[in-house]
Amino acid sequence: MLTLRPKEAHEALARARTEQKTKTWKDKYALRAGIEGTINQALDITGLRRARYRGLPKVRLQHAFSATAINIIRLDAHWTDHPLRRVRTSRLERLAYKLTA
Repeated sequence: MLTLRPKEAHEALARARTEQKTKTWKDKYALRAGIEGTINQALDITGLRRARYRGLPKVRLQHAFSATAINIIRLDAHWTDHPLRRVRTSRLERLAYKLTA
């Protein structure tokens, strides 16, 4: 598929792509990549996307408890030498493993 953009949009995209190759941008993005993993873990473990209660004070309390739970899980993984990261395999890979076994 060929996508033709207006000249201004094309130039803005080219500028953004060249900026992404600089060391300062990569250092700044590394911070974001780290926090995105934390947010994803909070969403997966505690269901943080939907609040259980109504009202800002209760939602803030729920978020504080969720953050505490994540910290406890991470401390437990650190103390017991069990890494949190699980290797993900696609369905196609699992099928290939079954067929070769």
